[in-house]
Amino acid sequence: MSQDKLLVALAGQPNCGKTTVFNMLTGARQHVANYPGVTVEKKSGRFSAEGHPVELVDLPGTYSLTSYSLEERVARDFILYEKPRAIINVADASNLKRNLYLTLQLFEMGTPVVLNLNMMDVAERRGIGVDVQGLAGYFGAPVVPTVGKKGAGGPQLKAAVAALAGAAPGAPFAVDYGPLEPSIAVLGDLLGTDEQVAQAYPTRWLAIKLLEGDTEAGALLARQHPGAGDIAARVQALRAEFELGAGLSADRHIAFTRHRVCADIFRRFVTVPGEKRRTLSDKADAVVCHRFAGPVILLCILLALYQISIVFGGWVAAQVWPVWGSLESFTEGVLPAAGFLDDPLLRSLGMWTVKSVTAILNYLPIFFLLFALIAILEDSGYMPRMAFILDRLFRRFGLHGQSTLPLILGGVYVGGCAIPAVMATKAIPDERARLATILVAPMMNCLAKVPLYLILIGAYFADQAGLAMFFIATVTLFMALPVAKALSLTVLRRRESAPFIMEMPPYHLPTVGGVLRRALERVWLFVKKIVTVVVAVAVIVFMLINFPNLGRERLADYAARQDAATAAFMAEVEKTAYKDQLTPEDVTALVLFEEDMKNAKRGVTDQAQADAINARFAGQNPVFYAIASREGKDGKTLNRALKGVANTRKELRRTMRAERFEASFLGVAGRALEPLTQWAGFNWRINIALLSAFAAKENSAATLGAIYGLDGSEGEGGSVEQSMQAGEEGFTPLHALALMLFMALYPPCIPASIMVRMQSNSSKWMLFSIGYQTLLGLFVATLVFTGGQTLGLTGFQAMWAFYGLCVAATVGMALIPEKSARELSGPQTKQPKEGLAS
Repeated sequence: MSQDKLLVALAGQPNCGKTTVFNMLTGARQHVANYPGVTVEKKSGRFSAEGHPVELVDLPGTYSLTSYSLEERVARDFILYEKPRAIINVADASNLKRNLYLTLQLFEMGTPVVLNLNMMDVAERRGIGVDVQGLAGYFGAPVVPTVGKKGAGGPQLKAAVAALAGAAPGAPFAVDYGPLEPSIAVLGDLLGTDEQVAQAYPTRWLAIKLLEGDTEAGALLARQHPGAGDIAARVQALRAEFELGAGLSADRHIAFTRHRVCADIFRRFVTVPGEKRRTLSDKADAVVCHRFAGPVILLCILLALYQISIVFGGWVAAQVWPVWGSLESFTEGVLPAAGFLDDPLLRSLGMWTVKSVTAILNYLPIFFLLFALIAILEDSGYMPRMAFILDRLFRRFGLHGQSTLPLILGGVYVGGCAIPAVMATKAIPDERARLATILVAPMMNCLAKVPLYLILIGAYFADQAGLAMFFIATVTLFMALPVAKALSLTVLRRRESAPFIMEMPPYHLPTVGGVLRRALERVWLFVKKIVTVVVAVAVIVFMLINFPNLGRERLADYAARQDAATAAFMAEVEKTAYKDQLTPEDVTALVLFEEDMKNAKRGVTDQAQADAINARFAGQNPVFYAIASREGKDGKTLNRALKGVANTRKELRRTMRAERFEASFLGVAGRALEPLTQWAGFNWRINIALLSAFAAKENSAATLGAIYGLDGSEGEGGSVEQSMQAGEEGFTPLHALALMLFMALYPPCIPASIMVRMQSNSSKWMLFSIGYQTLLGLFVATLVFTGGQTLGLTGFQAMWAFYGLCVAATVGMALIPEKSARELSGPQTKQPKEGLAS
């Protein structure tokens, strides 16, 4: 007999072991997405509780249920609007006094609560005893002890959920707010005058939130209640009346009362050792959070994380690349065959799209290692320590302690990637700091920028290459910090900025299963979201690069050169025994046959395997095989002629692509921008290279190579740099410096822009990120180039003058006080932060 599915919410404070309880209950039956309209991760899973199918939704970890942070609003709104049948409140049994603050607020929301005392093993090790039956009697609700990481208590927790499902709802536990109770009753009666509001929301809870001055509760009242104006006025009067009589505000009285109730519960039902023992976590924190040793340890951990995720992950990605290469080869095989000059549109678009997707999929080893390491840092308890150590410094620039990881991954020195950097901002709880980090992370030195740096430094700063590389590797941070502060004081000033409240949880040993599960969940979420968007963007960029096509005259000229190459080859054929076996239409197919045969044999060292490949190709076309494998005198003769045709084809295709690129919509845009970018020292060729870099920053160097007739393979010792110097006779070190700085500030590439859209949950912020970095980069490049020319500075002199300016700006911006969200948007509830790092 089927039964209705029960919707159950899992709630708890950070570091209470909520994730382990979720995994214990749901196992592998989990799904990860985002809550609608926000970037907060939504994890749901399924399990069966004594025959009842249950859908369990893991709410964000929060210390309370105010409207102060995005996570708090998401958790509260889910309970209000989704109406779960029950809430499993996970509380750290070894730190119960603080965890009960959230428990009281959950009971006030009127939904049946199962109190889950997790981490009982930690409590026992510390000599802490909990009267489980006494707590259950006090709250009038089930209380279940568990050890989530060991799976202990799971069946009992499921049984408690099943019992709630079959029981009639009773009166929830309520905190007695003493002298404020008459005001709560008056407001409850007023709110109950509207039947729709009374049925949708717990009127006592709404009355308490209004007396607290909760802004979201006020907005909810204004939207739902027909007498909202009169009730709001009555709330203000009751608040003023209470403050006059009690000598403190209603919100502070509510917060203090909850803390007193938590203390009373703790005193009655929890026993602690007479002499407080110094725990192992306390001893470790004496070193890990030390004023001097702490930053050194943090630096070593971040360096190790960077080396493992970015460097080692990059090596793994290179080893895995044959998998994606085989996908590209398979696609090549099923699409229409290539042409001599032009490929069929379906082939060109199909290969462009597949290569765009595989370029993103190639990051998967990096992302997997990154997510696994972040899970280890979170589960071990070190992540809050990292944020605590650096928060005081970063707060001066509108950032957060947890901004450290994104900046490191972005390439705070050289060699990061903006995509994982922006992804890592998800962990930042402060909305203003999170957005500021998202907007400056792409300014770090991602690995894709390095090829252009190396070309420019090798061509124009060869004698000072080390100093020039140090400059570009470090100046980005001195640009990003002042920019982050400027953003937090302007466009982000009204974004909420929560005070730094961070509990230092005890250290834990992460479980292998938990780490792997979370890493795989996040990688899969990334693949599902980004690949579909990349396909759409790839099609758009393909059109911009390839259309409109060349004019008829140019196409006719290339066709004539193709015919000449074909005719020359056929003239050689006429001199051999193959003259009746080959036609001009066979030439392109013969060139492709030889290429395929070479590719199939590339890297093959086993003679038996090589013989098998030869037999396969000989079976496909014996005539083509004889020429490709140089059989006999005629085969050798035609093979030499075929190489000439193949080289001509490559040259024609390369020059045709470069010419089509110049005539494309993107190329026309490059010329149109020249009047504006000339002040930064950029001509239309540089503009095209920079525009192409928006698809992927590696394109900037590759496009310059195509424009100057290079593929980067000819010659030794700086041929690319020398050819660029020859192609741009008026280009100076000052030009090169301006171009390097523009690339340093270059807007995020398409995949990174998509990630900005995903993490900010706003297309407006994505467009703002692209726009402000473009304008900022152009301003800096113009300042350096035009300013340097005006002052008569060399490129090297301008380099260090600008460096000094950036350092001075960083110090100056650090001294500017930043207004908090409280000062900008009015008073908000502030709770005592007993025992928290702040």
